[in-house]
Amino acid sequence: MKKALITGISGQDGSYLSEFLLSQGYEVHGIVRKASSFNTPRLSHLYVDPHKGDVKFLIHYGDLAESGQMTHLIYNLRPDEIYHLGAQSHVRVSFDLPEYTGDITGLGTLRIMECIRRSGIKCKFYQASSSEMFGAAAAPQSETTPFYPRSPYAAAKVFAYWTAINYREAYNIFVCNGILFNHESPRRGETFVSRKITRAVASIAAGLDQKLYLGNLKARRDWGFAPEYVVCQWLMLQQDRPGDYVIGTGESHTVEDFARESFAYVGLDWQDYVEVDPRYFRPTEVDHLCADMRKARKELNWSPKVSFSELVKIMMDADLRAVGVVPPGQGEKILKTKDLNWIQGSDRPGGSDAHGSSRSIEVTSS
Repeated sequence: MKKALITGISGQDGSYLSEFLLSQGYEVHGIVRKASSFNTPRLSHLYVDPHKGDVKFLIHYGDLAESGQMTHLIYNLRPDEIYHLGAQSHVRVSFDLPEYTGDITGLGTLRIMECIRRSGIKCKFYQASSSEMFGAAAAPQSETTPFYPRSPYAAAKVFAYWTAINYREAYNIFVCNGILFNHESPRRGETFVSRKITRAVASIAAGLDQKLYLGNLKARRDWGFAPEYVVCQWLMLQQDRPGDYVIGTGESHTVEDFARESFAYVGLDWQDYVEVDPRYFRPTEVDHLCADMRKARKELNWSPKVSFSELVKIMMDADLRAVGVVPPGQGEKILKTKDLNWIQGSDRPGGSDAHGSSRSIEVTSS
């Protein structure tokens, strides 16, 4: 049985990746930070009391700012695969917390690579890189496009990207960089613009709110469905040779497009509810990101199945249900046709709550 270790397991990608790896027969270990309140709501449906024995899903305390515990975990667990998803990943927040972002998002990767090197274990390593690294580079962007980061977050990710490559070349560690473009889902954090839009539209449709305040409506992004992207993360580590891959849909849409589609789904005109607030503009904007993912299509035999409009419907159905509104249901129908049966929780019609439960998870001592 293969063993995987996931940093950032409590996030959107971490929860989906856990479900997928468990469906593939893995033993999954995740790292979370110690907190005074529940910080694992996306994982509660996966939890099994460790006293019952033969448990395949275990959580450990750790922190990307501290290498000692990470070294201890990696050496003792000896995972076959490490998926490094943990980061301070909010771009706008990185301008307010640049030093913290650099420490966690940039140096956090260095600490894990050094843990692998010092432990001497043989494992495969996935580094969660980001399309934000391309920044002001002309679209479409591929693996050979020069980086032009436009935020502390993007700059930290560039550092992490080249650190991973350096350890691959210097120490012969199997390392893959996944340069993922925007990928969304009902589990996306509520402060990210996609989820901010769908939650606000659902609240307005329910009569609980009147306005949605956004920043740059003209910013163009390549938006895909997160569960499809975590499959790519796994596929990269199943290759004979390590490599770096751009993952996206090859289409770009504006923030305005996202708002328009979301409001239209519930029969509303976005222009009646959306207002621009300059506070949400970044000091340096990224205007256009669009993936050229020909390499992934060829080498990983992968292409996205969920379109932009389908993504919006899936997210809208979930957020409408969350505020007590019966959704149109198109998103639920779409999910049934996409060969994603390994998804658990509320993302799959009739499932348990995958992003709203506050059930406690017992952390395994290491």
